[in-house]
Amino acid sequence: MEVGGGEARTEVENKQIIFKGFIETTPTETDMELKLGNKIKLKAPKGSGSLLVKNLYLSCDPYMRGRMRENYDSYIPPFTPGSVIQGFSVSRVVDSDNPDFKPGDLIAGLMGWEEYSLIQKTEKLRKIQPDDIPLSYYVGLLGMPGFTAYAGFFEVCTPKKGENVFVSAASGAVGQLVGQLAKLHGCYVVGSAGTNQKVDLLKNKLGFDEALNYKEEPDLDIALKRYFPEGIDIYFDNVGGAMLDAALVNMRIHGRIAVCGMVSQQGRYDPHGVHNLFNLVVKRIRMQGFLQSDYLHLFPRFLEEVISLYKQGKIVYIEDMNEGLESAPAAFVGLFSGKNIGKQVIRVARE
Repeated sequence: MEVGGGEARTEVENKQIIFKGFIETTPTETDMELKLGNKIKLKAPKGSGSLLVKNLYLSCDPYMRGRMRENYDSYIPPFTPGSVIQGFSVSRVVDSDNPDFKPGDLIAGLMGWEEYSLIQKTEKLRKIQPDDIPLSYYVGLLGMPGFTAYAGFFEVCTPKKGENVFVSAASGAVGQLVGQLAKLHGCYVVGSAGTNQKVDLLKNKLGFDEALNYKEEPDLDIALKRYFPEGIDIYFDNVGGAMLDAALVNMRIHGRIAVCGMVSQQGRYDPHGVHNLFNLVVKRIRMQGFLQSDYLHLFPRFLEEVISLYKQGKIVYIEDMNEGLESAPAAFVGLFSGKNIGKQVIRVARE
């Protein structure tokens, strides 16, 4: 039980973010609502095997847009209208009826967008050992986005030293780590972003060789030829659409394209599609979609290597931190117009 006002509290208000209903367009703040007045007991029911946790940090991720679509046929089910939105979180155990967890433990996993969550299924939760690494990094650098970058780059892209690497949405949660891993691997790396501020970060803080503001390029094909006169060996695709089309034209023979996300296509249907797919044939390009969950056997190695690189100062990680649960809808919506700089995180409560 938590202590407040000089005495132990057994019940508190539990603010929640509710998903109102299925959508077909780009999400707006009005597709979600802040629910007040809901009470929750600070106790895990006896015999339930459950955990009562206080959520500290919530992750905003583009994949969540898919879960707002009815009949979402994918690797994770859609949200339920009228229910709490779900996402990755770092949380602290308040009470436990599970022998594997005790009050005070820090955990990461899928939680509700709410101040407190009662967790029945604990199989996929992982404990976090307190360290000198920010806790919020466990929904970013050391969480799903970081592991997506690691598995996608090393397992899907199969990089070789000296290759030419292009990363779209390069200042985002995944792209910023892909670029740094590629540089450490000895590659030439160019990233794209949507503002000059982000371009500056890519070159001067994240160590990319070059970066471009795609919004200022009238012809993406010509732009990529300028940065890759000899062609692209690896394209790590986070956006799809016109950028993918331009990259296809500029790929080298036996190039690889890791299809991580298509944020440019979220919320709208492009009837024209991608025009340059024939390059897959003539250039013998391997283009592969993937999920980080396909490679979970590599997660311990990922943690060890990336934590070591971070502590040595060989990689940095940029976060965009919003304060308070009530800021979550606007932060999530901002992902689809590029408002965030770095990994978008919501701080729900102080550690």
